[in-house]
Amino acid sequence: MKRELPSKPGFRNRILARLPEDQGNRLRSKMKEVEMKQGTMLYEPHKPFRQVYFPETGVASIVNVLDDSTEIEVATVGYEGTVGLPVFLGANKSPAKAFWQVDGKAFVLDAKSLREETRRDSALAMTLHLYIQAFFTQIAQSATCNRVHNVKQRCARWLLMTHDRVEGDEFSLTQEFLARMLGIRRTGVTEVAGQLQRGGLITYSRGHIRILNRDGLERISCECHRVVMDESRRLLG
Repeated sequence: MKRELPSKPGFRNRILARLPEDQGNRLRSKMKEVEMKQGTMLYEPHKPFRQVYFPETGVASIVNVLDDSTEIEVATVGYEGTVGLPVFLGANKSPAKAFWQVDGKAFVLDAKSLREETRRDSALAMTLHLYIQAFFTQIAQSATCNRVHNVKQRCARWLLMTHDRVEGDEFSLTQEFLARMLGIRRTGVTEVAGQLQRGGLITYSRGHIRILNRDGLERISCECHRVVMDESRRLLG
């Protein structure tokens, strides 16, 4: 299946691209477009939200942090969504944390402006409500996936979801990082990455992944990737 990127001039982000032109232009005047680098912290546990992020390219990760400092990824966000949904829902902090996972770009809006705009702009509020449904679907599917699917299937799904959101077929990724996001030992990722390389699906060298055979990854992956992407397309186009 060929991955799709939005093509509407001005915005790749699906939430922003759905807005009427006048509302999109007004919102754009309040945002800044920022180059996002891997590891950039977007928000930390139990600290006030100051900004929300609308990715254009690249990927952000939302993780839960346990008492022993173990981090488990619960969702990823790319051009289909926004980081900072609790602001829209009326919260000013979260027990989770979010950081930028794969280099890209995002439009950044301060939290106060988002609250003001959603009270003023019904189109933005309605689109964010649709995204909440897509986001909940991803979280539910991820919980199911982590419970019933094997490491190879989960790894293929993660690579596909990242490939969906980046420009090109190559992105930075260490085995250590992927193991942390999947909640498994690094040796498990090393074994699976080797299998995918030998199968001609990816190349991996010095912290960089290149996708060689997307169709092959889709055959290996569980249905969770398809379910999440289909729901996102249904709701947000």
